[in-house]
Amino acid sequence: MFCTDLISAIIQVDDKTPEEAVAGLVESLLAQTRVNLEVIACDTRAEKGPIPGDDEMGKVKAIRGKWKTRAAAINAGLKKAKGKNLLIIDNQGVGMTLKKSGAETMVMALRREPGVSMVFSDYDRKEGGKTTEVKLLSHHAGRLRDFQDFGRVWMTTSRAMKQIGGMNSRLKAGDLYDLRLKLSEKGEVRHVSNRYSGALYTVEAAGAGHDVFAYLLASKETQLEMEKVLSDHLKRIGAHLRSGAHYQRVKYTKKENAQFKDCLATVVVPVNKRPEFIEPAVDSIQAQTDKRVEAIIVVNGGEKDPTCKAVREYMEGGSKYDPKKPPVRLIVTDVNNLGLCLNSGIHAARGKYYLQLDSDDQLKPNAVAEVVKVFESDPKIGMVVGSYEVWEKKEDGGFKQREDIKVVTHDEWTEENGRNNLLRINGAGAPRAIHRRVLFEVGGFGCNDEHGSRNYGEDYDLVMRVSECHRIGRVWKSIYKVIRHSGGTDHAIDQNTIDRNDNTKDSMRLAAIQRRVKINRAAKRKK
Repeated sequence: MFCTDLISAIIQVDDKTPEEAVAGLVESLLAQTRVNLEVIACDTRAEKGPIPGDDEMGKVKAIRGKWKTRAAAINAGLKKAKGKNLLIIDNQGVGMTLKKSGAETMVMALRREPGVSMVFSDYDRKEGGKTTEVKLLSHHAGRLRDFQDFGRVWMTTSRAMKQIGGMNSRLKAGDLYDLRLKLSEKGEVRHVSNRYSGALYTVEAAGAGHDVFAYLLASKETQLEMEKVLSDHLKRIGAHLRSGAHYQRVKYTKKENAQFKDCLATVVVPVNKRPEFIEPAVDSIQAQTDKRVEAIIVVNGGEKDPTCKAVREYMEGGSKYDPKKPPVRLIVTDVNNLGLCLNSGIHAARGKYYLQLDSDDQLKPNAVAEVVKVFESDPKIGMVVGSYEVWEKKEDGGFKQREDIKVVTHDEWTEENGRNNLLRINGAGAPRAIHRRVLFEVGGFGCNDEHGSRNYGEDYDLVMRVSECHRIGRVWKSIYKVIRHSGGTDHAIDQNTIDRNDNTKDSMRLAAIQRRVKINRAAKRKK
């Protein structure tokens, strides 16, 4: 036997999980090789009975109760557990089985070096007779997304659980999120990864489809609970930014402000081979109620990109040129790099503010006016984040608003805690507008020079940087249309791309944590 120390596996038995699913899990746990293991079954069934799969050899211990939360049930199991090592299994509502060497592999990883507080692993997903290998991302301090997949089987130690005081039984949705953040504070989180045929367990459940807007559909109660879990974690590691702290004023001289008399906002649109989208985008800029605006279109497909021709139609000599409308300028590059496009356009801009517009989206007529109003309300505001509608392009070329998502206001952008909560989610809101001066102060947009961004996440990174030194203003009414279509960058992407994107933003979060710890330490030294 590799490990003589007892392992206590804690599972759930409830009316939502079929008895055959529980039986399969229990039988697989009792069949673990070369380890000493007991099963603690937290039973909340209305009708009590024997634990399915129990071989009556005394290794399955049932505890019964009407716990209000999953965390409360697991805590009850922890009190009953005698093992030095703990296997926490989230089996509610699904069928699961462990490979015979699953627990042995996990305890080996847990014991191999001192200071390991948690082990998780890749797994197999079985759906409709088809098995898919699910390969997870390894942990680091920037993995702060509440929807990060850490699987359903975790191993830790009874000592580590005692150090964190067990699970937070008040949490309904964020209990496991809270648990893994706390365990990551106490030691190293190890990932047992899989090349092939190396998954430690199988889950019989459908995989969650990728939807960039999925988090918006979570209940307000769940969002607030997740926010508190993250904020508490950031406070414990010294990376939490106190409300109102570290904000700087954005200052201009009278001479500088005079330069913005005719042009307050510059809309920079990077685009690559999208002539069919650029026309409605430019039309939306020229339709602004506040005419102190200009459009700079940066085509990054070179002179042969058909978008160039479409843009020139709006310039002097073109069929759509109108001197009474806001001017349109064209910059052409031959490198498809979003940061290059945005920085080039902003350096050429005349406006005081840069305003975002993706080439396949549209501004509503009140966008510039509403953004400027917020900027002028407080000199500490370095960036303004708006609210938007989600539209889909139909096969006939028309647009239809998505019914299940009305106006996306990003309520997580609260005055008190928005910049901390941003580390939990992938969206930073749209459109985003920023003082050009502030943008240059924080280094501008990344141009695929760090974090392996590959034209992804450069705007998210910028928002985090700005929020650390300036207040983020908000426009709560809709001023933007996000257009979803089959050619979009987040449409029908594969798992490798999803993982690459998550790695990019998580690396940015890690850098943000490191900056924020330094900011707080520097502020503390000044006192």
